[in-house]
Amino acid sequence: MNRDDIRARMLGVLKGIAPELEEDEVDWDRPWRGQVDLDSMDFLNFVVGLHQALQVDIPEADYGRLKTLNGVVEYLAGRLGA
Repeated sequence: MNRDDIRARMLGVLKGIAPELEEDEVDWDRPWRGQVDLDSMDFLNFVVGLHQALQVDIPEADYGRLKTLNGVVEYLAGRLGA
């Protein structure tokens, strides 16, 4: 799985939680939770959704590495060996 595949699946999970998300309006290098307006429960649903979509475990200690959408992609790529 390459980074484009990871990005597409991540966006699918995120749009399932925040259907109002406009991909072209989000700055991929800025903290995304405020841009998408997710609360803590939505964030946990996002992490669970990533686990289900990609079969990757994301320990709570790593949540801080998921601040930007590009950071999420890079983190997942590292976990998946992409």
